[in-house]
Amino acid sequence: MKLGGEKPKKTKTGQYQTSEDILSAMAHEHAVIPLILDYRSLRKLKGTYVDTLPLAVDPADGRIHTNYRQAVAATGRLSSDDPNLQNIPIRTEKGREIRKAFVPRDENFGLLSADYSQIELRIIAHMSGDPNMQEAFRQGLDIHAATAAKVFNTAIGEVTRDQRSRAKAVNFGIAYGQGAFGLSQNLGIPRGEAQGIIDGYFAEFPGVKGYMDEMIGFCREHGYVQTMMGRRRYLPDITSGNNTVRAAAERVAINAPMQGTAADIIKVAMIQIHARMQAEKMKSKLLLQVHDELVFDCHKTEETELMALVKELMEGALPLAVPLVVDMRVGKNWLEAH
Repeated sequence: MKLGGEKPKKTKTGQYQTSEDILSAMAHEHAVIPLILDYRSLRKLKGTYVDTLPLAVDPADGRIHTNYRQAVAATGRLSSDDPNLQNIPIRTEKGREIRKAFVPRDENFGLLSADYSQIELRIIAHMSGDPNMQEAFRQGLDIHAATAAKVFNTAIGEVTRDQRSRAKAVNFGIAYGQGAFGLSQNLGIPRGEAQGIIDGYFAEFPGVKGYMDEMIGFCREHGYVQTMMGRRRYLPDITSGNNTVRAAAERVAINAPMQGTAADIIKVAMIQIHARMQAEKMKSKLLLQVHDELVFDCHKTEETELMALVKELMEGALPLAVPLVVDMRVGKNWLEAH
């Protein structure tokens, strides 16, 4: 049965492409496409987590133990495998339900989740030295609303949901070296309109544009970029004669110092927190690191003490020109804590 569709893309073998990004872009063209995407999502949840997590339980203690690898992710972040607990989806309601399966060791404990708030944007604000972005963070403003107010030339209290959504896409897109084409696809708007938003963004946050150009220039000269703590990422493709290959390296040159610094910061926090918990002979334990989040088995008698300790050491792991902010919650399972 043929459903139609405009200019369907094909693979090298002549088959029609049905990847998630292709189908998502066509979702409005036929009622069956959202059903296919939903089915794929549920099948992945079932196959990856619902069926396999119970098999990962250690018979010796009835608990799941992930493995952390130091030298897998090029960004310097820890990677989790067998099972991978960093990839549990949280953007969908059904995906979030998986987190309910993770509970404290017994009734004397709760799960404490401590999550850095927008750490990568804060690092960009610091590294770029952009005064407008730094001021927004220092004032504790909603950074996406503050960005929208600047880009769309309106009062922050009058920013619409759509304007904030577009500003958020630009904030995170810029961090990954996204251009007008990527933003237009992300927001479903014409490329010219996306370019206008990006131009407006750089006009209001010139320091960010300066940071991007500086990272690319430094990488071309030295062959690498580095985090604030001096960890290097070598990018030989930055001088490639192939435009596509070179552009990909330029995007990494922009992103790697920021994302790598975020990885360094949370590792420093983990080391310091563990040392303090050991020194104070706490019953609580550090369980998981999931990107910008730490999860603890928190003994109920230590809740106030542990939250204060975690806040102090996570927010003070590396002094920046803008404050690091940590959001914390305690719950009876991982979903409730997050």
